[in-house]
Amino acid sequence: MYPEKKIRVLQTIRQGKIGGGESHVLDLVSTLDRSRFEPVVLAFTGGPMIQALEQMQVPAYVIESEKAFDISVWKQVKRFMQQQQIDLVHVHGTRANTNVLWAARSLALPLIYTIHGWSFHEGLHPVMKRMRIAAERFITRKAQVNICVSESNRQTGLAAFGRFQAEVVKNGVNLLKFDPDASYPDVKMACGIPAHHLVVGYIARMTLQKDPVTMVKAFAAAVQQQPDMTLLMVGGGELQQAARDAAQALGINANVVFQDFRQDVPAVLNAMDVYCLPSLWEGFPIGVLEAMAMGKAVIATDVDGTREAVAHERNGLLVPATDTQALTAAILRLAADKALRDRLRCQAIATVQTTYNVTGMTRKIETIYSKLLADGANKANAKS
Repeated sequence: MYPEKKIRVLQTIRQGKIGGGESHVLDLVSTLDRSRFEPVVLAFTGGPMIQALEQMQVPAYVIESEKAFDISVWKQVKRFMQQQQIDLVHVHGTRANTNVLWAARSLALPLIYTIHGWSFHEGLHPVMKRMRIAAERFITRKAQVNICVSESNRQTGLAAFGRFQAEVVKNGVNLLKFDPDASYPDVKMACGIPAHHLVVGYIARMTLQKDPVTMVKAFAAAVQQQPDMTLLMVGGGELQQAARDAAQALGINANVVFQDFRQDVPAVLNAMDVYCLPSLWEGFPIGVLEAMAMGKAVIATDVDGTREAVAHERNGLLVPATDTQALTAAILRLAADKALRDRLRCQAIATVQTTYNVTGMTRKIETIYSKLLADGANKANAKS
């Protein structure tokens, strides 16, 4: 008997920088059953994710493109798929889908689309929002399987498109990597944060969605009442300078540390006492799950996917989006109440370990892969 051929699965995403979707891809390929599946990763920009994949000995490639529906790269993507002998395509996010869909269909390859958050979010110009809804309707209907990372995202798709089918597979955390009992380098000391300071942390790409300026404003109000605190803000992005300017304007530079993207997220989380994510919208926030896995007291905004992970007063605190005063109050409450921080951290760890383990997430996705391939084989046999 010859050994069964491994299924070559192309995981593709818009960029090689580290963010929620990119972390999802890294965790997925690291936990796939390698006796059955052989992952190949394609990104449309370079970045730290590519280096991380190379260290994991997962083949990773870049075809440069910064645009959605970039027709100029479609044939290149098709040639790449042929060269790599891809059996199954799994796209992550809208932009990657728009630049892979044509090639996958022209090669008759099954395509799975994971929606990590819809592109037609609040705050868009109405015309742009309608265009994005139309684009998402088109690409979701062309995929063989759609995966939503939260029930909220699935309901948003139903409301926007009327007809929309999707599986819900919530994000998971690699509990071997995010282990609160492991030993980590002292990031707090390395950043020059006083040992007696309570550390409020923010780890995210600093974009409109993640609302870093509200984070700075809320902390500025909190530190006036509780001076022995430092805000550690980690992540690049187009609003990093705006956040820096806000910290300077509010006179809190001495209490805020800015860092660019870092690969050692578990060590950074280990340095924090409170983790904040003041997003305006979320698919299903991996950053929150990682903080919970590391036993951090979490403050997050009460938005779509986030409220499915954070139960208010049970494993974290929820505040309204853009509500600076509510975020300030939550920070001060946790700063003053260690017993509450300890209770929330214990519940957070338990939540992730029982519900959001990356292994469970990967097994569900593997089941989708297997069913899709089996259905394709059955249809091919029926035709012959």
